[in-house]
Amino acid sequence: MNTITMGRTARGASPAVKFCEGEKWLVLTGLLGFLLSGICAVWVLLYGGPVAPKGNVLNAFSFNAALGLFLLSTAAITPFSAMSAKGRAFFRWSYILLALYSYFAETVQNFRGMNPRFVKGGAPFDVAVGSIFAFVALLLILFYLFLAFHFFRRKAYRLRPGLVTGIRYAMIAILLSFAAGVWISFNMGRTVGLHGNIIWLHGLGFHALQAVPVVAWLTEYTPLTSRARGRWIHITGTAYLVGLFAIGWQTYLGRSLLEWSALPPLAGIFFLISLAAGAFILRKTAAGPLFSKKSYIRLH
Repeated sequence: MNTITMGRTARGASPAVKFCEGEKWLVLTGLLGFLLSGICAVWVLLYGGPVAPKGNVLNAFSFNAALGLFLLSTAAITPFSAMSAKGRAFFRWSYILLALYSYFAETVQNFRGMNPRFVKGGAPFDVAVGSIFAFVALLLILFYLFLAFHFFRRKAYRLRPGLVTGIRYAMIAILLSFAAGVWISFNMGRTVGLHGNIIWLHGLGFHALQAVPVVAWLTEYTPLTSRARGRWIHITGTAYLVGLFAIGWQTYLGRSLLEWSALPPLAGIFFLISLAAGAFILRKTAAGPLFSKKSYIRLH
């Protein structure tokens, strides 16, 4: 199978570990989510989202796409966890099985007109699917904690210090997202108070897995010093987390993000800081080895 190898890092040496290396099956499971999401999108265009009595194919569309993206992002960073081969295999196949069941429950139940999470008055089959789905959601959190733990070990940090620092920030954000998911379950829905919506905290936390590690990776291709690269990674990650905390607190108060208080503007400011830091690093890569004449992409 052909692979894409980035020719050089900022230090001039080829990286020993590559994104998605050894995670073909996790990648394919992530792509399956986009395939299922596409099927749901076609259905929604032809027949609409709601399915009586309580299903909504639009929910399956968004869930499958989100889980697919999450699995692809996880597959990309897993090689940098410095886990043993057995540890990676344990995480990989556990997560693949849990993801396959999640695809099944979300897609099939919504097409059948049932809410896969909060089953009321359903048949024994629906109750069983919902109960197992809740257990699967808990296992998804526990197994991800297993992965996250390895990124906070010195062994992973020595592998790629800057990138792993960015991943650490992303892991903290993901834990906040998982906490929001548990909150939704205990709350029996995403609405808090009059206008609070937990789904914003739940979704934005997961997107840290794409945002912060990408900035950390790009710093390797800038002419900045090691200390400066680390400083920009910390600015990006810290600002993203502060933005999440502000959104979480606004939601806890039962207020919409559009309702006036100091918290939504604060969240916006810190997300803009994180975005601006990423834009600065991207601009700096133009002067670094990623876009220099000496850099190259090699297919083999």
